[in-house]
Amino acid sequence: MSSILLTAHGQVLGIAGPSKKLPDRRVHELFEERARTHPDAIAALHGTRQLTYRELNARANQVARALWERGLSREGVVGVVTERNLAWMTAVLAIFKAGGAYLPIEPHFPVDRIARMLSRAGCRLVLTERGSAAMLDQVEQLFIDAAYQGGHFDGDLGTDVAPDQLAYIYFTSGSTGEPKGAMCEHAGMLNHMLAKIDDLKIGEGDVVAQTAPQCFDISLWQLVSALLVGGRTLIVEQETILDARRFIDKIVAGRVAVLQVVPSYLEVLVSYLAQQPRELPDLRVVSATGEALKKELVQRWFAVQPRVKLVNAYGLTETSDDTNHEIMDGVPREDRVPLGHPINNVHIYVVDEHLSPVPLGAPGEIVFSGVCVGRGYINDPERTERAFLPDPHRPGQRLYRSGDYGRWLPDGKLEFLGRRDAQVKISGFRIEIGEIENRLLWLPGVRAGAVVVTERAHCSKQLVAFYSGDRPLDPAVMRDKLGESLPAYMVPSAFHWRQTLPLTGNGKTDRKALTSLAGELAAAERDHEGPRTEGEQWLAAVWAEVLGIPADQIGRRDNFFEIGGTSLSAVKLAIALDRALSFKDLAGHPVLADQATLVEHRGIRAAPPRVPSGQCATTRT
Repeated sequence: MSSILLTAHGQVLGIAGPSKKLPDRRVHELFEERARTHPDAIAALHGTRQLTYRELNARANQVARALWERGLSREGVVGVVTERNLAWMTAVLAIFKAGGAYLPIEPHFPVDRIARMLSRAGCRLVLTERGSAAMLDQVEQLFIDAAYQGGHFDGDLGTDVAPDQLAYIYFTSGSTGEPKGAMCEHAGMLNHMLAKIDDLKIGEGDVVAQTAPQCFDISLWQLVSALLVGGRTLIVEQETILDARRFIDKIVAGRVAVLQVVPSYLEVLVSYLAQQPRELPDLRVVSATGEALKKELVQRWFAVQPRVKLVNAYGLTETSDDTNHEIMDGVPREDRVPLGHPINNVHIYVVDEHLSPVPLGAPGEIVFSGVCVGRGYINDPERTERAFLPDPHRPGQRLYRSGDYGRWLPDGKLEFLGRRDAQVKISGFRIEIGEIENRLLWLPGVRAGAVVVTERAHCSKQLVAFYSGDRPLDPAVMRDKLGESLPAYMVPSAFHWRQTLPLTGNGKTDRKALTSLAGELAAAERDHEGPRTEGEQWLAAVWAEVLGIPADQIGRRDNFFEIGGTSLSAVKLAIALDRALSFKDLAGHPVLADQATLVEHRGIRAAPPRVPSGQCATTRT
């Protein structure tokens, strides 16, 4: 159970998760133990390929020795540029075994961003696969298949890797526009994985689905945690994730027990299962993370899958991933879904601007201490000094200022209130964007919300609110409601409804896209040629439902992805069209008239759109 932390004077300081001694072994060593105990058990699957524990361990050992052969030193940074596949898994384990630090790099990232990441991290060596690394001329490349086919001895290396040794670096976007690389150590990584194993009850034979992109820190526990207890990792192909029916089929056929997705994708699954009910016999728990989990979505989940537990997971890249788990077997009583108690060995404070603890129940900045806290940002002392500090209450421990805003609930669970540091100045007033978003989310009918700032030539800055929900709300009512709790200068001047808000590759709200969209919406609406045929009119109506755009604003030459569509909304569109068009069709033919031609050539008759339950509306504001 969590315990309350008190100062010497009896004042509440914070709350700590259960204290649990970590084993004196590293993640890769626990995997090696399982490889010795159950060498012929299946460790991982991807597509039609699979590896046993013996095969995976042997390959990782050979790649690790190939890294040594190229001069890899203790904590040397090794980039991994692969698709999500078994070669990626082999490379990650090899780096840990060799004593290096893992740096994930998406092969589809812009070349300039990859170059900046490699430069900032001081990376000179990259593990990759053929066809993935043409842009990496500035570093030494080692092909993974060549490394494990190079005749190296395949026994365990026995490298002395210390608990406080650097394990990995994940780059996140920075407020300055320059990405920052968060460094985390082996002890923090192990603590998080063991907490996942304990709280999600991952055991021998259990299958964990790996779904997150490599650049998202949750991808690591999805990839490796099952291997520490004799379980199995199922790496799900991206094209499968983009088709809800295929994804559900994969989860069932793969006998997945544990799944983690962002709430936006959970909503896609809920919508599909509401239309196509089916049993998920082996699925035991679904974890939602990466953005705020709304109570309404929790209600919808338990309506379609009352047997499967739902976990609201919260944490940051700088704190070795998740630090809180709220495990639910039903809809919570609270108005908001809590973040839950701290996991094992994690200390959390809620503090004011002077880092002094606030009373229980009072809002403040969420601050972390303990084994979870990483080292800082690689080769970035200025930003490290601002966010990572010595813990004044626990000598020898590091403290991380999250910039998140929250409070303690009476039962010792943490509640998220928004971002504390997203400040802007308008007409001389300093405004916390997080505070406005917090109030926006309290409005009835608002499922998710974000506020951005727009500025045009010769005009003052304006606050623009975007929100999703079942249907558009009256802007005047929203303005009045917000005016009840916010000063006039903090009330947005415009409110725009969307079926869902756009997301970044890591599943976070894409504020850059919203800011651009706000500017486009403010501009005069352009003339367009309306739909002509019955098929075009039908498709325009479905687009309108999915995108939350009035049908009369959709032209026959409009591109779905240029008027607000995303990969996620394209998946929803395929569901709404009852698979008359696949995701591949939509991506390859994004123009409305072209889609109508496809439908007509296939002899499919126009039908009323099957928009997911609770997500239909015909107008926006």
